[in-house]
Order: sequence, then C-alpha cells, then structure tokens
Amino acid sequence: MANTKSAAKRARQTERRTLQNKNALTKVKNLLKDARVALKSKNKETATVEYRKLASELDRAVKTGRIHSNAADRHKSNLNKQLVALA
Repeated sequence: MANTKSAAKRARQTERRTLQNKNALTKVKNLLKDARVALKSKNKETATVEYRKLASELDRAVKTGRIHSNAADRHKSNLNKQLVALA
C-alpha cells in the first residue's frame, strides 16, 4: 500500500500502463504469428495483407515507445525478404 497520495497515483498509473503495454505487445506477437503462418502457406495475397497489418502495428508500437525501433525494423525486414522470395 502506498504511503503518500503521489505514490498511490503512480501505482494506479503503473497498473494502467502495464495493461496497455501488455495488450499492445500481445497484438504485435499475434500479428507476427499470423504473418509467419501466411508466409508458410505460400499465398502471396494473404501474406501481403498480414505483412501490412503487422507493419502498421509495429510502427504504432514504436511510436508509443512499447517496442524498440530496431526490433520493429528487423521484424519488417526479415518478413519482407520472405515475402519478396514468394514472388
């Protein structure tokens, strides 16, 4: 239990932010998994759609500071290489 009003407020903020971060990262992980499955199916149209969804969500996570920009760029680069190889 917090001893001061400010400590109680920080605890509330931390809970809220932890939940938001968890939701955002879970969404990224699920989209990453979907993109990988689409690439394995060798269906270029589906893979392209999934890649675009993932890239958008990764950029949003970077913008809000939930994931490092290099990590997002690495995921996008690796998947894009695989997507180009399907053609």
